[in-house]
Amino acid sequence: MEVDPSPSPPSSRPPPLPGYFDPESSGRREEYRRYRKRMSSSNVSPLLGSSLSKSSEARLLYDGGSIPRRPNAGLLLEDIKQEAQDYSNLEGLDGSRMFSSAKRRASLDGGSASDAAYSSGRQAARQTLKPVKMEDDMYVPHEGETSFTMFASLLDSAIQGLMPFPDVILQFERTCRNASDSIRSAATGKLRVVEDKLMQQKAQLLLDEAASWSLLWCLYGKGNEDLSEELFVPPTTSHQEACRFVAVDLTAQLCLRIVLWLEGLASEALDLEKKVRGSHVGSYLPSSGVWHRTQRYLKRNNNDSTIVKHVDFDAPTREGAQLLPDDKKQDELLLEDIWTLLRAGRLEEASELCRSAGQAWRAATLCPFGGIDMFPSLDALLRNGKSRTLQAIELESGIGRQWRLWKWASYCASEKIAEQDGGCYEMAVYALQCSNLKRVLPICMDWESACWAMARSWLDVQVDLVLSQYQTSRPDGRQLDDDMNGAQNSVGPESWPYHVLDQQPRNITALLQNLHSSDFVHENVSRACREQHRQIEMNLMSGDIAHLLDLLWSWLSPAEEDQNTARPLDDPEMIRFGAHVVLVLRYIFSDEIEDELEEKLVTVGDLIINLYVRYLFSEDQEELVGVYASQLQRDLCINLFVEMMELRLNSSLHTMYKLFLSAVEYLPFSSGDASKASFEEIIERVLSRSRQTKPSKYDEDFSDVAHQHHLQSLQKAMVIQWLCFTPPPSIPDFQMITGKLLIRALMHSNTLFREFSLISMRRVPELPAGPHKLLAILAEPLKQKENLISPEDQEVSDNLQEFEDWHEYYSLDATYRNWLKVEMQNAAVSPDMLSAEENDQAVAAAKETLELAFLLLKKDERPWLDAVESSPFEPSQPIFLELHACAMLCLPSGECMLPDATSCTALTSALYSTANEEDVLHRQLKVSSRDPCCIEVALRCLAAEGDGYGLHEASDGGLLAAIMAAGFKGELSRFQPGVSMAISRLDAWYSDGNGSVESTAAYIIRGLCRRCCLPETILRSMQACISLSAAGNSLDDCDKLIELVGSSESGMLHLFSQQQLQEFLIFERECLISKMELEEEQLSSDS
Repeated sequence: MEVDPSPSPPSSRPPPLPGYFDPESSGRREEYRRYRKRMSSSNVSPLLGSSLSKSSEARLLYDGGSIPRRPNAGLLLEDIKQEAQDYSNLEGLDGSRMFSSAKRRASLDGGSASDAAYSSGRQAARQTLKPVKMEDDMYVPHEGETSFTMFASLLDSAIQGLMPFPDVILQFERTCRNASDSIRSAATGKLRVVEDKLMQQKAQLLLDEAASWSLLWCLYGKGNEDLSEELFVPPTTSHQEACRFVAVDLTAQLCLRIVLWLEGLASEALDLEKKVRGSHVGSYLPSSGVWHRTQRYLKRNNNDSTIVKHVDFDAPTREGAQLLPDDKKQDELLLEDIWTLLRAGRLEEASELCRSAGQAWRAATLCPFGGIDMFPSLDALLRNGKSRTLQAIELESGIGRQWRLWKWASYCASEKIAEQDGGCYEMAVYALQCSNLKRVLPICMDWESACWAMARSWLDVQVDLVLSQYQTSRPDGRQLDDDMNGAQNSVGPESWPYHVLDQQPRNITALLQNLHSSDFVHENVSRACREQHRQIEMNLMSGDIAHLLDLLWSWLSPAEEDQNTARPLDDPEMIRFGAHVVLVLRYIFSDEIEDELEEKLVTVGDLIINLYVRYLFSEDQEELVGVYASQLQRDLCINLFVEMMELRLNSSLHTMYKLFLSAVEYLPFSSGDASKASFEEIIERVLSRSRQTKPSKYDEDFSDVAHQHHLQSLQKAMVIQWLCFTPPPSIPDFQMITGKLLIRALMHSNTLFREFSLISMRRVPELPAGPHKLLAILAEPLKQKENLISPEDQEVSDNLQEFEDWHEYYSLDATYRNWLKVEMQNAAVSPDMLSAEENDQAVAAAKETLELAFLLLKKDERPWLDAVESSPFEPSQPIFLELHACAMLCLPSGECMLPDATSCTALTSALYSTANEEDVLHRQLKVSSRDPCCIEVALRCLAAEGDGYGLHEASDGGLLAAIMAAGFKGELSRFQPGVSMAISRLDAWYSDGNGSVESTAAYIIRGLCRRCCLPETILRSMQACISLSAAGNSLDDCDKLIELVGSSESGMLHLFSQQQLQEFLIFERECLISKMELEEEQLSSDS
């Protein structure tokens, strides 16, 4: 029961709860609502209350520096078995196979130092719980070993407050990229074609997920960028005004973030390509764009009218001629790379590429005004610094005039190139500068490029519209409306940007709709809109979180024909993504959230998280389920843990312990919050459900019903193992929780012992499985009881004493069954064939049985299973006693009879007849029974003095115990002769007039056990005495038993039923006969 006593650091607690809503700040809330500038540093979700997960820094297994004690002896034995099995699986003594596999796994799972710093202490402990696996030479990481564990660790750190949730989103993205890289590198050249293709698809899906996480951070995790006034040097410039506008306008800010997100993805793709292929876009020889072949051609001959006569950069457009095909192809390749760099947001690299290729003039067209970056972002503003070039230009011409001229010139160039059927990439490069979408979209062959082009063009047009206000003369409102509808009355730069205004979307919904339309974009783009992560990203862009949640659930929910939510799922990555998106959104939206969205995040979000927990559970990742299950609503969390504990009841102790840790670490032991689940509630629910009789199908053959119930008793006993695990010392109140669990284990075990005693009365040599399994589980924890519980507590003391009583009883029971087994084996052999050793063995077993029986029956301090109890109620209070039992009707042969309405009615009448008429009338006795496979009997009567009020001195359970004992012993006068009730569940309590439970009445059940167990113990002892007498031993023990039953002080006689007394008298008669025969033998030997 002990764990490593080494000190562990204190648990990291989340910061105190802030105020979630300030009425005075409602004016500022809209500014922060979309782009999540955090107004509070707390990571506490108001949807689910404060996070109560704890840091588990305890070293559960060997960590390289110390050898701690295992939390359970069973766990230690399993460790030894597993270690021996691992060594037996090694192919060689050098262990090369194991260590090479370990190195590969370390390289695949390894992360940066910052990742390790953010990881919770739980991860190290849990990883040690995993057995060593033998891998082949080629190791492909399983998602459960990499990203699933990493996601759980990162989320746990964020819930504890060790990392802000926006940073967690970035870590999620990095984890997906690392997992994708690992899969690609591990599978390259080592798999068959089909397998390699599947692995590459899996790697691409992880990159798609990384893109979704990146967008989520850009839109909802990234804070607003404050533009410091120090960045602005008067007089203001068009670029500064553009940055100011984008910083405050929500639509422009949305476009900016989408553009930056898509450029970031493209830049990551370029880096990945360089890493994989070893080359980079723009790897050209110097001056490769100077058109050398055309120059040499012009020197030799110039008769072809289709070839330019000059080689200046404007010659092709001015002369309407072409370059030589080789130069034209080289130019197109150069422009394709320029486009690729612009697509990745690498404007400086694109300009440098132009210069290195000998086309400095083209670099000037990309970065006008002396190379200033005109993109309306804070980064561009910082890169430009306090350059005065644009100020000097606009001080002379006015704000935005040169800007419009540049846009207009780019527009004219793109249109001219299109008319002359020039290069598509050259046309797109210039069309991009002026938002001429119809010339850009034809080369956008994928969804990301088309979305980037639309968002970039829309952003530029919004900025151009703002800067157009600085014109001295601009179109009036009527003309503006005409231009937006496609009527372009003015064609000069003064009317810019109305030339391209009709190509732009009106809102984000229109932009996304254009991506679906094949009239605007390539069919590949329209097809990509149906992909899962593209739909996720479009919902994030539109801000429709509620529809996103519905969409995720529609993908993940089981089909209507398959409502089994515990089935294996085909898309675990999407389930993982959905669960983490829900949790991240809950915490990110914790400061402000609409009621409708809050309800959606709770209802649909819990369904997705529940599905993910079930998936982890199905993959044997029990150590991870607590992180997510603790975020569920109270009832769902409790039901989920109860189901998982029931399913793992027959698993190894390691597996059970992982699930136990997952619950006790992430949930409070007891919670005062009605909306929050607690470990105590889960355990109580598990204990209660374990005592319910499970319905079984017997196929009209009821001979094995008793055996089935014995098997169920074993399952009942196994449940106590959940209470015998030792919690990690790092959780708060570790000592108190450990003591409470042990006390609860004692209480529940006593309840089970009472029930087990009533289903194990048959005199057969087979040991009852339930009680002895229970004693084995509790043996080790009770060795530590002095350090965990205080015997001064009366309730604890009573439970300890009752446990000792049951320990004595079942020790006697095991000894008796051992003697009975020996007796039956000897009886199957002829007496002449029995050896002296076999006879001595039977005699020794009988003597041991009698010795233990007298220790139990003649206890000096207090009687066995003392049922003397003082009632907590006064006679002035109208209190009722209730006894509910679940039982089978058993024939004398031991088979079960199927109950029906007739037998239930007859049983009710027979139970009434057991009590006298006075008790039935004055104590308002009520008996009812129902007829499922097992009969449920409910007895209820009014409390009386000595039985419900005052001190119950008789120690026999009172009226209700007497009635139930008659049914148990099969002595109901108005029922089928010999049919008895095999009771499998018993509960007794005090209730008020309305039937509400006030408190338990354990004295009734203990009294019932005394009525049933003590007479049976005496009869078994008499049986052993007769066996000893047949072997020639003294009958003194038989006389002692007869004296004990007849003594008025012992009170044993009234516990016997009529049939038990008859059997006792028969045994007494046999003893007397044996005694007389023994005396005759002695007289004859003397004579």
